[in-house]
Amino acid sequence: QVQVVESGGGLVQPGGSLRLSCAASGSIFSIDAMTWYRQAPGKQRELVASITSGGSTNYANSVKGRFTISRDNAKNTVYLQMNSLKPEDTAVYYCNAQIKRRFELPASAYWGRGTQVTVSS
Repeated sequence: QVQVVESGGGLVQPGGSLRLSCAASGSIFSIDAMTWYRQAPGKQRELVASITSGGSTNYANSVKGRFTISRDNAKNTVYLQMNSLKPEDTAVYYCNAQIKRRFELPASAYWGRGTQVTVSS
């Protein structure tokens, strides 16, 4: 079994900061890319930021310069530092991890249940 669990969401005022965490646990051989997505009410899920096992990163244009993704491979954990938050950042944030459970198997996508981020005064 593999679990992916997000934490760190909450209510923050515009201009504020939050740090999200996502930890993968269970029967894990290795983790390839780890990605944060978000879904606002009435909108499709969108990619926010991703990071490879080697540390290469990719960001949505809407968050570049404000959000920073990082990971701790020893802890199977990815972080999303969110600064200068805007009301339009309000969404449920989901973590996706590409996990290999055994050396000979291809990586499969595992999702967390999401954490709510609300930016409002």
